Amino acid sequence: MVSRKKLIVICGMPGAGKGVASEPGRNQGLPNLVFGDVIREETERRGLDPTPQNTGDVMLKIREEEGPAVIAKRLCTKIDHLNADLIIVEGARSIEEVDELRTHFEVTTLGVHAAPKTRFERLLKRGRSDDPRDWNEFAERDNRELAIGIGRVLALADEMLVNEGTISELQTSFARVLERIR
Repeated sequence: MVSRKKLIVICGMPGAGKGVASEPGRNQGLPNLVFGDVIREETERRGLDPTPQNTGDVMLKIREEEGPAVIAKRLCTKIDHLNADLIIVEGARSIEEVDELRTHFEVTTLGVHAAPKTRFERLLKRGRSDDPRDWNEFAERDNRELAIGIGRVLALADEMLVNEGTISELQTSFARVLERIR
């Protein structure tokens, strides 16, 4: 049985701008959950430093241990406890994850795209502990994400935003999508 809760599930390669795009929703008080936070929590729970290598390894390992939809399953529990009818979920990486969410909620997928060079520069500036420190780490991470199936999620997204302009342009585009979904 599908819940009345609606999800905007944002997918995009690392550094595409998923979090920046969804900011207008957060500013309106919409709950925002992030697939990557589940990975970072699991990395910490396993006593590992949140390096790009460790988080990547944990991402692959928990999928191997618990199936390709494991992160979505963990998020479903969190979503069920939220007192909201519309929720933003960032970072789906596979069709299995999207399908798992669709078994419980009404889902609209939103792809955010940016060129590799643009994304690499953004990740260097962001400087999160699990962000790549050089082009080789960046390419390795992209390949890992693509192997999981993120390209398929992007190709099948219900809506697509190209993020090669300003932050304002991206957020205005997201706000339009948000209004249509409401």
